[in-house]
Amino acid sequence: MTEKDQAVQTYFETSFSSATTSLLFHNPFECLCAILLSAQTTDASVNRVTPSLFRDYPTPETMANAPLEDLKNHLRSLGLYQNKAKNLSALAKILVTDYHGIVPSTKEALMTLPGVGNKTAGVFLLEQGIAPYFPVDTHVHRVATRLGYASEKKSPAEVEKKLERTFPRENWIFLHHAWIAFGRQICHARKPECERCGLQKYCRYYKKKCASKMGK
Repeated sequence: MTEKDQAVQTYFETSFSSATTSLLFHNPFECLCAILLSAQTTDASVNRVTPSLFRDYPTPETMANAPLEDLKNHLRSLGLYQNKAKNLSALAKILVTDYHGIVPSTKEALMTLPGVGNKTAGVFLLEQGIAPYFPVDTHVHRVATRLGYASEKKSPAEVEKKLERTFPRENWIFLHHAWIAFGRQICHARKPECERCGLQKYCRYYKKKCASKMGK
């Protein structure tokens, strides 16, 4: 790692040492469903709907047989809830018919399931301790762009590969959680709290903001 990379990693280890997922789940099936539901919505919103969802449909078998309208009603407060309900229903059916009700443990197999893309599969595998990845959501992409590890035009998959080349494999899971926590708490999309950030030296956004103020 470069001096910058080490400084970035040390900052997160010092300031976000307890970072972890905020999604609530109790087993691999619940974990996959919760991650799928978290797309384009907050983890807090997902955590408000999953207790009743998992109470009524705790297994792939029960969810596969759930009326689609009932799934939609459970998810109605979430963004894209109709598509998410359809994906959960279809995913559960495939788990039952093709995997004996067990969530597969490879990224390739996971990505064949409805609603499961590269990020969802990677997050599932790291949350289950199966394999380390550095999945890129909106927070990670924003932080990576501002710290100069990517450009806004780069796809999440491209940014993921860049970050995985940059940081040690054994730190990917922690850094994934830490970057998300940092994005939520300090490096907001709008009005980031730069005065609270220890990475100003490496931040494109901060340097641009300072240059703008000096030019006034």
